[in-house]
Amino acid sequence: MTLETKGISKYIGKKSILNDCSIKIKPGCFTAVVGPNGAGKTTLLKSLSGEDKPSTGKIVMNYKPLDDYQGKELAINRAILPQQTIVNFPFTVEQVIEIGRYPHNTNRAENEAIIQEVMRQTALERFSGRIYQTLSGGEKQRVQMARVMAQLHHETDLPKYLLLDEPTSSLDLAQQHTLLSIAKDLCGSNIGVLAVLHDLNLALQYADEILFLKLGQTVAYGKSEEVVTEETIEDTFSYPVTLLENQGRKIIVPKYFKENFSAKTKQIAYEHSN
Repeated sequence: MTLETKGISKYIGKKSILNDCSIKIKPGCFTAVVGPNGAGKTTLLKSLSGEDKPSTGKIVMNYKPLDDYQGKELAINRAILPQQTIVNFPFTVEQVIEIGRYPHNTNRAENEAIIQEVMRQTALERFSGRIYQTLSGGEKQRVQMARVMAQLHHETDLPKYLLLDEPTSSLDLAQQHTLLSIAKDLCGSNIGVLAVLHDLNLALQYADEILFLKLGQTVAYGKSEEVVTEETIEDTFSYPVTLLENQGRKIIVPKYFKENFSAKTKQIAYEHSN
């Protein structure tokens, strides 16, 4: 069972935004979508979430067309974490997380137990009782992650899915890795995760599979270790890069940066030897 698109396309007038795109979000798998601005990443995410219908093609979740789901059924099996969530009221951290429980018919005691559990999983215990607006951007995003985790928290034999829209775009280094580590861990709970990411090195570190998009077209799609090549990255972003190895992991650096860095290193070595 998967959440998948089958050859979807999206047109606005005569302009093609997404063209014949197919992707499978598998339970237990972290999938990243990468590409330059205007590649169609957000359009794909909106289609998968049900927010925007494709012009052609199909979207199926667990063998059932996405359009056939009732709102509540969809909400408890598919959650979305946007780039930014605005909360205008002075809610506490717990109250924001509790919003994720709204689609469920669970009592207060059950909800409170789930809220405490997801706060533990996201290392938010020390913010208990804090007003949401007093938190930093990274802390707020962790609260929102806890909210969608609470939303997906229920017993079922069916896979569930989490869609992340550029979740690290405004976070510092530590918060980026904290958030993506939490998302990666969720894959072990029969959840399929899809994240739209701009940072290729983050995608390479966390994603099991990567979809490269450019101008609405699929450039490459598959297992990370197979599709992440210098040629694929250069074709997608129209910029030369070099893949380096560091402790068994690939690192992507701009080719010109590598050349300049190497030249500087040689210069320093020469100066020290004379």
